[in-house]
Amino acid sequence: MKRNLQRSMSSVMYEAIGSEESSFSEEQRAKINEVRASLGKLPDKLFLYSSDASLARYLTARNWNVKKATKMLNDTLKRRLEYKPEEIRWDEVAHEAETGKIYRSSYSDKYGRSILVMRPGCQNTKSTKGQIRYLVYCMENAILNLPPDQEQMVWVIDFQEFNLSNISLKVTKETADVLQNHYPERLALAILYNPPKFFEPFWMMAKPFLEPKTYKKVKFVYSDDNGTKKIMEDLFNVDELDCAFGGNNQVSFNIDDYAARMREDDKRMPLLWKRSNSSSSDKQLPATTPDVSLGKSASDSDEPEKEIDGQVRNN
Repeated sequence: MKRNLQRSMSSVMYEAIGSEESSFSEEQRAKINEVRASLGKLPDKLFLYSSDASLARYLTARNWNVKKATKMLNDTLKRRLEYKPEEIRWDEVAHEAETGKIYRSSYSDKYGRSILVMRPGCQNTKSTKGQIRYLVYCMENAILNLPPDQEQMVWVIDFQEFNLSNISLKVTKETADVLQNHYPERLALAILYNPPKFFEPFWMMAKPFLEPKTYKKVKFVYSDDNGTKKIMEDLFNVDELDCAFGGNNQVSFNIDDYAARMREDDKRMPLLWKRSNSSSSDKQLPATTPDVSLGKSASDSDEPEKEIDGQVRNN
């Protein structure tokens, strides 16, 4: 990420977690050490979870409550030992990816964050288990491709060709569970691009699955609304951004090219989990975790959001 990146944004300011190192307060440091001590000796494949950055994410997700953060982290560690997400490889999930329903873009946002493009209208399978396993693979791949000074990713959810048959509360609930309970503070922003009017009832049913912090990271963007389009312009390089989202990039998803990228990434995945890499992951986050979507601190979480941030527009 370039340090001289211009960050002048008129109505919406985006801040990147981890973009600049900042020391923890003494109290936060003590809580990080307390959680680390409670974990005991971790196996090599889980050692990254004892880093300052990892422990801080779980503590942040639970408002720095040591007991709650420790339970949350232990649940994740148990799940990883059973689910083995780091061992998922492209050939196992390739059939889920054929239509481009989820993929990591070849470019990052202006802050170096990985971007997962999701197109629920391109759903091609019926197995919830398979769909969630592919989502986990994509999450792990997005994390693998984060630069050293970043902890988070961006989701862009495209509603082109979306219809009622694509709606699944079960998949939505399980997606929320995976994201919030096992990848806390990994999501910087979720952009819902051109959601149709009939999505509104489903959104109202899905909102209870989302924690307040997650809900506030959801932004509704409409291609014919200059106010919300500004979000895309501020967040992405227009020349890199997919033309489907208002950018100038005419390159569309190609399964063969994407498969080649993923197989190369699969070769790098084992290196991420080597104990020797723990020091590179031991980054210090800002003492006050910013709300990356609007440049607000966590203390602002009770303030009301604009309608475009949490509601489907009346079309």
